[in-house]
Amino acid sequence: MQSQDKYRIAVLAAYALALHGFEYLLPTPIPWLRLGLANIITLVALTLFGFSTAMSVTLIRVILASIFTGTFLGPAFLLSFSGGVSSTAAMGLIYVVQRNLFGPVGLSLIGALFHNIAQLTLAYFLFIQRIEAILIISPLVIFIGVLTGFTNGVVADILIKNILKKDGKTIHNVT
Repeated sequence: MQSQDKYRIAVLAAYALALHGFEYLLPTPIPWLRLGLANIITLVALTLFGFSTAMSVTLIRVILASIFTGTFLGPAFLLSFSGGVSSTAAMGLIYVVQRNLFGPVGLSLIGALFHNIAQLTLAYFLFIQRIEAILIISPLVIFIGVLTGFTNGVVADILIKNILKKDGKTIHNVT
């Protein structure tokens, strides 16, 4: 890995941590509900710099955020880790296999879905172990995931286009 790549990952991870920290300060109507603002940076990393950079940013963000908030290796960390890794892996697979199929909004929706599925699955096996409870809460979790995934995808799309415009580059099928 070149030093430029390490620098890029460090800067993107810092942005993701800052967004995560900002989001952590926001009051939420439901304790576990988060907007996933840091995923905007993951989308930018994926579309501009590739899967390896995006996964590195996700791993650094999840691990450091959990250390900063005192949840490292606890239930919140496990849920965040499983959601972050599975969503980044799903978005990365789609992006690598069929780059022009989905833009940031579509990728974000895929990421949100896989994030929610991973967390619900892990919550079932580790904590709840009652399928009825998971089936009751799943529609709400997935609905909120669609809303936040769409919003984060739109923001990432705007950010990516502005970065590319500033650099004088173009990318096809970004939306």
